Amino acid sequence: MTNLIFEGACWKFGHNIPTDLITPTRITLSSIAEMAKHVLETADPEFPKRVQPGDILVAGRNFGCSSGRAIAPKALKATGLSVIVAELFARTFYRNGYEIGLPLVEAPGIHELVESGDRVRVDVANGVVEDLTSGKSIQGMPPSEFLLEMLQAGGLIPLLKAGSRFFPGADVRP
Repeated sequence: MTNLIFEGACWKFGHNIPTDLITPTRITLSSIAEMAKHVLETADPEFPKRVQPGDILVAGRNFGCSSGRAIAPKALKATGLSVIVAELFARTFYRNGYEIGLPLVEAPGIHELVESGDRVRVDVANGVVEDLTSGKSIQGMPPSEFLLEMLQAGGLIPLLKAGSRFFPGADVRP
């Protein structure tokens, strides 16, 4: 199994962050890379300018709520974020994240545990989140075996192409 432990700087956002705030609807761009330059800019104008590959986004309850805009997790992934941890994800956002190979961990209580700028380590497979700055940790909910296999493959389409015990006979290789 590929390493699913990530360590990076924390970007903390609040509760009830809708997909329209993640990827503003007023911006119509031709590529995910261009959209990534505007991710969450209304919530924090510095985020799209300063986020670094490997950084970790932490949010409260209901992250990715509202519309099921699949571009939202794609644009977040394009920023280079290694993982997103939230108290609770909107179900469609959660599904969309895993389908594109973006690790997500639900960890009730995480919003009170960390602050922006803290150094955070996330063990996705075990659902453990550690704030290395404060020395505190929290046990979140590890993803299912199926979702872990999807992450390992790089998302749903690569999983189907590679074949999976979860999809016997679903080989879609050319």
